Amino acid sequence: MITDFFRRRLIQPLMDLLRQGLSAEKLALSVSLGFVLGIFPMIGATTILCLVIGALFRVNQLAIQTVNYFLFPVQIAFYIPFFQMGAWLFGYDHFPFTFEEIATMLSRNPWQAIVSLWWANLRAITAWLLTAPLLGGILYLILVPVFKPITARFFPDKA
Repeated sequence: MITDFFRRRLIQPLMDLLRQGLSAEKLALSVSLGFVLGIFPMIGATTILCLVIGALFRVNQLAIQTVNYFLFPVQIAFYIPFFQMGAWLFGYDHFPFTFEEIATMLSRNPWQAIVSLWWANLRAITAWLLTAPLLGGILYLILVPVFKPITARFFPDKA
């Protein structure tokens, strides 16, 4: 009775989640979305973004979240380029990115530093919005042929 309950309420839903979206196209879409959302220039927002977008596109949540988590170092590496691209798009001067300069800004005028960082982050998000569809599309087109033989071998009913 208890094992049947756990199988029905825990094991089976987890297995369904693992099998969800395992066609080559859905898997490529899961990984592409996980990559693009994983480099979103706002620390802490990517998990929720992946959850919401993954549900909307009905992709494999395990795949999208796994890619998202593995991309955290890449997200950090892309942070400054997105900030600089955002500044360039909006015609702003180079924003101070060193820890010392940000610490100086915060010690001199904390409120102005927060406002400056907020607007700089919005410009970085705009830069991400302009690059994400192209990056995601290219990644998807590359990954579909890569995943076709894999899904055909391990999930012949989905190929």
